[in-house]
Amino acid sequence: MRIVIAEDLLLLRDGLVRLLTDTGHEVLAAVADAPSLLAAVAGHAPDLSIVDVRLPPGFRDEGLRAALEIRAADPQARVLILSQYVERAYAADLLADGRGGVGYLLKDRVTALDDFLDAIERVASGGTAMDPEVVRQLFARNDRNAGVGALTPREREVLALMAQGLSNSAICAALVLAPVSVEKHITNIFAKLSLPPADDAHRRVRAVLAYLGAEVS
Repeated sequence: MRIVIAEDLLLLRDGLVRLLTDTGHEVLAAVADAPSLLAAVAGHAPDLSIVDVRLPPGFRDEGLRAALEIRAADPQARVLILSQYVERAYAADLLADGRGGVGYLLKDRVTALDDFLDAIERVASGGTAMDPEVVRQLFARNDRNAGVGALTPREREVLALMAQGLSNSAICAALVLAPVSVEKHITNIFAKLSLPPADDAHRRVRAVLAYLGAEVS
């Protein structure tokens, strides 16, 4: 996979370069600020960009805004955001176009090598990858949502795993359920969140948006 990295902390940036290179990926550029990120993506057209939310000069949301700009210019661009903290609005902004190919992980997740590598593969292939802690906190904050409130405990578990980006087969393995049971739970989730049959490729993202309380595109 061809990857561009935007991370202002030198140690983490160099660590990501080494980790990704050692696992067979090609790092096209590793930069420290948003303008350099935009230039690198325009010049290299990577398969995936890994971007810190907070970049110089303001250390607020420069990385996120650059990621959204990249996605606006190329809807097929794949972006994985790294953040020090759970920030609900950032996760919702990333998912808001409903297309997938995005991820939001806490930086601590990088040290869980298998999880991190799985996340970049999912995002690069057009799926989503949400940090489990992000999902846990977002569920807790949105319990008053009528659709989420109508879900059974098992349906909430399934939706949480969907939000992380897991496939049906991975959900089966995680919850020790038969495929038909997982499919039934997902059908019920879509119904309770008022997501009628349409483009099935994006319904998972739309389900996540529904519990985030974001506007579904």
